Amino acid sequence: MTAPLHEPTAEAAPSAAEEAAVATAGEKAVQGRSLGRIAWERLKRDKLALTGGVVVLVLIVIALLAPVLTNLVGQDPDAYHENLIDALFGTPTGSLGGVSGDHLLGVEPVNGRDIFARILYGAQISLLVGFLSAVVAVVLGTVLGVLAGFFGGWVDSLVSRVMDGLLAFPQLLFIIALVSVMPNDMLGLTGSSVRVFVMILVIGFFGWPYIGRVVRGQTLSMREREYVEAARSLGAGRLYILFKELLPNLVAPIIVYTTMMIPTNILTEAALSFLGVGVKPPTASWGQMLSNAIDYYDSDPMYMVVPGVAIFITVLAFNLFGDGVRDALDPKGSR
Repeated sequence: MTAPLHEPTAEAAPSAAEEAAVATAGEKAVQGRSLGRIAWERLKRDKLALTGGVVVLVLIVIALLAPVLTNLVGQDPDAYHENLIDALFGTPTGSLGGVSGDHLLGVEPVNGRDIFARILYGAQISLLVGFLSAVVAVVLGTVLGVLAGFFGGWVDSLVSRVMDGLLAFPQLLFIIALVSVMPNDMLGLTGSSVRVFVMILVIGFFGWPYIGRVVRGQTLSMREREYVEAARSLGAGRLYILFKELLPNLVAPIIVYTTMMIPTNILTEAALSFLGVGVKPPTASWGQMLSNAIDYYDSDPMYMVVPGVAIFITVLAFNLFGDGVRDALDPKGSR
């Protein structure tokens, strides 16, 4: 009987480097990801949301650096340039509303103020009112919504009826009536500062029921979850459950509704300034510029187009970013 042509050979033992590589690969395969990391990875894949976020950051930087940028171009938002205005028609001389190397977006009719400088300063008012009124609404809505959902009973009934009343209240008419009777000096503020302060408080006060209803609904759902019941069974008090168990799980919906509330507040401020109850001249405001442009839309359309485009881009950027944040923080989302 002949021997086999090929003798079976024993497999070589894996080296230490190979074992380390296998172990590392196994660790990477089972490595966990935090909720924040998962949300960020989802957000990075949403190009529209990232574009909106970049535009929002650029707008914030522009608003903060408005004095610096206007000095770089050598323009004052309140300086008149009547020599650039046609004495007969009151419109800017030249094409496209007086666009030139010195006035990048042209000048206003009648007085010749630089539109580029006023757009930059108008961004300060719009973003300031939009952000701070959202903060007021979020604080009130979160506190009252959590209390209503967690304690229930008469607390829930009282807060819910207040929210229903505020949602049915004519917010715009109330703000117009309130701002019209406000004094010029209040709490150390004067002129347009008083109106900005009032708009922030009133817009935020009438906006909290929207986020309050969302927080209340989430709290009603979460207070019956197993981890809350486990905390109760271990002797945890109400304050511990509120701050350690419920509020951390409410961060995601609060962030989402905050990002979607800011553009609404910006539109509200623009509408109030358009109606003449926003900031006082000569303080720059996008809505005020649109209101003034009505008389010149046929002879100087650029005066209406520029602030209109500024409002459109700002609101669109916030909406795109808000939608992306909502999808990224949605635990049931597939993206």
